[in-house]
Amino acid sequence: MGRPVTFSLIGGAGFRAQYFLRIAQALPERFRVSGMVVRDESKGKEMEAKWGTATYRSLDQLLVHEKPDFIVLCVSASASLDYLLQLANLDIPVLLETPPAPDLQGLERLHEELTLQGARIQVAEQYHLHPVQQARMALIQSGRLGRITETSVSISQLYHGVSLIRKMLGVAYEEVKIKAMRFESNWVQGPTRSGPPTVDNMIPLSRDLAWLDFGDRLGIYDFTKDQHRSWIRSNHLSVRGERGEIFDQRVLIQQETCTPLQLELKRMNKGELENAEGYFLQGIICGEQWIYENPFAPARLYDDEIAIASCLQKMADYTFGGASFYSLNEASQDHYLGMMIERAIQTGETITATPRCWALDK
Repeated sequence: MGRPVTFSLIGGAGFRAQYFLRIAQALPERFRVSGMVVRDESKGKEMEAKWGTATYRSLDQLLVHEKPDFIVLCVSASASLDYLLQLANLDIPVLLETPPAPDLQGLERLHEELTLQGARIQVAEQYHLHPVQQARMALIQSGRLGRITETSVSISQLYHGVSLIRKMLGVAYEEVKIKAMRFESNWVQGPTRSGPPTVDNMIPLSRDLAWLDFGDRLGIYDFTKDQHRSWIRSNHLSVRGERGEIFDQRVLIQQETCTPLQLELKRMNKGELENAEGYFLQGIICGEQWIYENPFAPARLYDDEIAIASCLQKMADYTFGGASFYSLNEASQDHYLGMMIERAIQTGETITATPRCWALDK
């Protein structure tokens, strides 16, 4: 392996930026942080002390001192456009955080002012890059389940959930009819982004359900706020094809010989029991086959970090001439459908989401 790829962070003091810093620290042979833009000077000094990386108060100041291969933009959707336009004019590739814009008008502006002008931008949507999702998609792509017709996704909110629905069903920018509802109840408060609960609190709960009808394929979206961090609510994903299904970790297949198979997606970890190779995920097997192997082993990363490290590696490949892996067009489609789910919940109507400008030139 040659030199590590270098990237700079804008918005380096935020929650999401910490992922990229931890990954670079765990994989120094692959990634190096080349400075961060942190507008608040006191926060910048804290970040320098914690991570040993220089901070700057503006993009212009950073670019005087650093020469990154690409930039990771971790600011709010409403603040990203000005940075994206400036970086596009400098022909600096950008890995943009989700969502790419706050509303439909913003998504259309991104397409007109950046995508159509050849800006080199990818989006850091990591959920489909989680080890278990990569294993599921490998099984789908093997053809053993036959043609996929249904998926039910209860993993994360709106555009994240939609991205998984599209990936599992193999749909792109097709028209889709959306029905949705919201169910209200109470539950005991669990962990949030700020950390685990410190008091036993009963709080209101909103569970959103949506049915995305693509005509010949059905996606079901099911999400409760903070479910993905909860101690008492489980995540779930199922995929149904003509010859079989994946139901969480269980795989059921009827072979052409009419023999049924009952398999399992099994995680293989090093460092358990007497194994002394260090603690890390080696991969996932299904039956006798490896269907996912952790490309970052033996680094001690948890699944979300493995997924974001995959975004970084794919961005490095893209920067040096590799393929697009999650474009502004894809990110815009997922955010658009997420907004249409929200509209269907609010209105109680069946919403038809038609192809937008980012899909029409495909």
